Amino acid sequence: MVDKDWIIGAVLDRYPDTAELFLGIGMHCLGCPGARSETIEQACMVHGADCDALVDEINALIGA
Repeated sequence: MVDKDWIIGAVLDRYPDTAELFLGIGMHCLGCPGARSETIEQACMVHGADCDALVDEINALIGA
């Protein structure tokens, strides 16, 4: 199960299909250093997205 403290790079490495969800919040540079080092919560703050909703979507997609 993924939570808001997971590093985006770790999520993408383990669950590559989640990329579409990050793209959906406006995070278009998934290979940039920020994506590899910031948490889901940090990315949501920067992109004005609902962190809890994104985490729920990720967990639904990965079947957690």
